[in-house]
Amino acid sequence: MAYEAINFNDKLAMFNETWQPKVIAEMNDYQFKIVKLEGDFIWHEHADTDETFIILEGELRIDFRDGHVNINQGEMYVVPKGVEHKPYAEKLVKMLLIEPKGVLNTGDLATSKTTAENDVWT
Repeated sequence: MAYEAINFNDKLAMFNETWQPKVIAEMNDYQFKIVKLEGDFIWHEHADTDETFIILEGELRIDFRDGHVNINQGEMYVVPKGVEHKPYAEKLVKMLLIEPKGVLNTGDLATSKTTAENDVWT
């Protein structure tokens, strides 16, 4: 077995598209996904799971129907299951997502034009 650390910068350099999470590791039933974000996303929720956002570079705002949270580089935030939210990145954000295997980026709106292909590894 080869033992090798996963380098976030190396993995992020492998693609340019935004809002398209890429799986870099799995632990039990959870996936670790890197993604680049820029601009506005859609309102959505994940009815059955929390979603963890860890900011590697940049600043992300997550809007909620009753407020928002700003997450800066080196910070994280967990959106509780069932809470409608809308990420927004004024400038390019590089981020790590942690969520159960099979979760779509658009949550319950699985047929949205912004829905990314699931389980794409990089």
